[in-house]
Amino acid sequence: MKFLPIAFLAAAATLIAGCAAPRVDSYRDERPVLDLRQYFDGEIEAHGMFQNRSGEVVKRFNVAIKGSWEGNVGTLEEDFVYSDGTTDRRVWTITRIDEHNYTGTADDVIGEATGTAYGNTLHWRYVLALDVDGKTYNVDFDDWMYLIDEKVMLNRSEMRKFGFRLGEVTLSLRKKG
Repeated sequence: MKFLPIAFLAAAATLIAGCAAPRVDSYRDERPVLDLRQYFDGEIEAHGMFQNRSGEVVKRFNVAIKGSWEGNVGTLEEDFVYSDGTTDRRVWTITRIDEHNYTGTADDVIGEATGTAYGNTLHWRYVLALDVDGKTYNVDFDDWMYLIDEKVMLNRSEMRKFGFRLGEVTLSLRKKG
């Protein structure tokens, strides 16, 4: 009988550990090092998709990104073209706070985005005012960006509302030039 409570605690601890999110600082030794001011300076083309919570691809898109920096403040102009022919535009203002921390704003971002970068990785969090069928929903975005080489970055974003997973955005970015 003593074995049962110990087995239960061990199983619960394993389950909780399996749910733990990765820590961005665990990527500190990964190369090449991601410098947002360098990567997001100039033109970037990106291709992505949105999958709902069951994994079905419900929207595909391309993004033309133009970035520029003045000191520690950058502007990212993102022009989206979706598979259904619709378009959208988001303009980010990103501020480098220190070696590892960034903040960002955009017209459809509620409050301020926060990001932390270590090694080749940026963990970026924000709330996006997302228009769906004429209604606006404030959705939590949890972005993980990984610099693969000097030109290629991969981005996975989980979308949540009230803690429930709505879906995921996958994006491949390629720096031009």
